[in-house]
Amino acid sequence: MPKDIESVIITGSSSGIGAATAKRFVDMGAGVVLHGRDESKLQAVRESLGPSARVEILAGDIADPQTGRKLAQAAIDSFGRIDVLINNAGQFGVKPFLEVTPEDLEQFHRTNLLGTYFTSQAVVPNMIENKWGAILNTGTVLVNHSMTTVPVTAPMTSKGGVHGVSVALAAELAPHNIRVNVVAPGIIRTPLIGENADDFATIHPLGRIGEADEIAQAFAYLAQAEFVTGTVHEVDGGNTHAR
Repeated sequence: MPKDIESVIITGSSSGIGAATAKRFVDMGAGVVLHGRDESKLQAVRESLGPSARVEILAGDIADPQTGRKLAQAAIDSFGRIDVLINNAGQFGVKPFLEVTPEDLEQFHRTNLLGTYFTSQAVVPNMIENKWGAILNTGTVLVNHSMTTVPVTAPMTSKGGVHGVSVALAAELAPHNIRVNVVAPGIIRTPLIGENADDFATIHPLGRIGEADEIAQAFAYLAQAEFVTGTVHEVDGGNTHAR
């Protein structure tokens, strides 16, 4: 039987996939800690989840290890334990290879990779104590499926790291009954993609782009999938393998 999820931390949850994932887990009865950079946006998400939702918010720079420690403590203080961490905070950008600057690489590295790494470090001790946990990281199908019209070497230096760290960490934490998986979205309707998201529909064999709740659905499945770890779970409308 799937385990009841009592406590979930979701980074990057002030809009898009993170906000949809928060709603999915609240609907499942879980307590949720929301994270983002803008406290007012987090407050708006909390209000949208309804007065009966068990939700805490914390704003901060996810690349700062102290932010991860604060998120972990907020979950323990409010809900007694940490069952699931969803490392969703991330940045993405398109820029030709020869135009990429050191500052671009540093920006992606800090948010996408260091944020995932340090926040995972913060929650693992509690998961080890509880002998159960799930760490779910947001990756991208572009790590293994590049496109000539989408020059993304800069963010891939960090997202590729997220995929690699996830697989290695899954092996390291398996003896503690802690599972680590990646959800790799295709093109999803979020503020990050913008108003012209449907222009990308034709790259997916299913003939449409994805919705944020469809990524939330994947997170909910992996949070409870007791025999799944070390995987990259592609949610891309068939883009990677069915073209």
